[in-house]
Amino acid sequence: MNAPALVWLRLDLRLAGNEALEYALAGHPSVIPVFVWAPEEEAPWVPGGASRWWLHQSLNALQSSLAARGSRLIVRHGPSAQALRKLAAETGASAVYWNRRYEPAVIARDEKVKHSLADAGIAAESFPGNLIFEPWTIRTSQGEPFRIFTAFWRACQRMPAPPPPSPAPRHIPPPASWPASLAMADLGLEPKIDWAAGLRETWQPGEAGAADRFQSFRAGAAAVYATGRELPASPGTSRLSPHLHFGEISARQMWHELRAEGSAADVFLRQIAWREFAHHLLFHFPETPNQALRHEFRRFPWRLDARLLEAWTHGRTGYPLVDAGMRELWHTGWMHNRVRMVVASFLVKHLMIAWQEGAAWFWDTLVDADLANNTLGWQWSAGCGADAAPYFRIFNPTLQGETFDPNGAYVRRWVPELANLPAQWIHQPWKAPRPLLAAARVEPGKTYPLPVVEHQAARIRALAGFARLRHRTAP
Repeated sequence: MNAPALVWLRLDLRLAGNEALEYALAGHPSVIPVFVWAPEEEAPWVPGGASRWWLHQSLNALQSSLAARGSRLIVRHGPSAQALRKLAAETGASAVYWNRRYEPAVIARDEKVKHSLADAGIAAESFPGNLIFEPWTIRTSQGEPFRIFTAFWRACQRMPAPPPPSPAPRHIPPPASWPASLAMADLGLEPKIDWAAGLRETWQPGEAGAADRFQSFRAGAAAVYATGRELPASPGTSRLSPHLHFGEISARQMWHELRAEGSAADVFLRQIAWREFAHHLLFHFPETPNQALRHEFRRFPWRLDARLLEAWTHGRTGYPLVDAGMRELWHTGWMHNRVRMVVASFLVKHLMIAWQEGAAWFWDTLVDADLANNTLGWQWSAGCGADAAPYFRIFNPTLQGETFDPNGAYVRRWVPELANLPAQWIHQPWKAPRPLLAAARVEPGKTYPLPVVEHQAARIRALAGFARLRHRTAP
């Protein structure tokens, strides 16, 4: 083809292993990378504040990578179909290529875009997104989607391995003249009131940052991941989730490189497969971001308590591990996975507040806010989704802290008002002897809140509520 091609970039903000870009380079004399900002097309799950901050930084990093290869990123406002048709008319582009996304609203939008481009005589083709396997390619022997992770994982292992991704191109041929582009600041992605200092000190968004993070993980924490991933005070996890969400690193690259390392990487590969499972479920059950997969939970009598919800979101529940996690989230836009399970269980089972409230808060505050992962995680915690935690599994936040943060290092970092307490009492300061509290300058109820609920009473209430639900739905 003699005409240029547009490569529509979305959550694939990398040059290595980018199938749409590869295809465009193979078939066209020049390529125009384009990003269209149209958050309203993803409603009701428009990107939250932390995601927008990350997106701004990642687009800037991509712009620099493109410039080093003789190219640039053209930025436009949506609606997407109109923006792409207009840009094709301006540049004479004969085709638009993109990598797939799997959120329900985006799937519907992409279909409309494809038809709109076809009506204008512009070729449109999509390619596999940042998954290892397309969600519709893995089915049970009856042809149904999986609901149990272990069976899904076995099916993944039987699948032929996808081809490894190709390296980033050294040069991207530019068009004869570049069309106009918005400046990145015109998108208004960064917060007007600068609350992102903690995010800046924690993360390096972009493809180079993702590569550094992956190699650092392989050289260090990967060897002890099976045990180290459970300790929130230790750097035992990969912290690759936001890079994967924004497509700054290829899931296929991680899959191929880690499988070559043998059994030592098996536990982490299961986590990658869990991410695949989340997208599998979202694709086959598109109502689940808002509705429980298990229908009986759709009439569960959740409580509406603004005071308790605010205590949870602000890390003021009186349970140190819960509060440490919520404060880590606010400061860094991320939370350790073990602590995510504890804080989610606390919201839905101790406070009896609907899981959708927690999902919405995570959506706005996580830099790795991913609709599939967020939905699966919250429905697992609430016991209302696929492969869900049993209703009677109610994390004791004190015991969880003593088990996984035994010296209190994680709590001391994120709840500094408790920093002087000995490890014996740091996860239950309300029980500490008065002289010790005075020496540590801790006043329960003043310098640090008393527990908003008592664990055993909350556990009994939650078990009763879930038991009633089971009784009503029993045959």
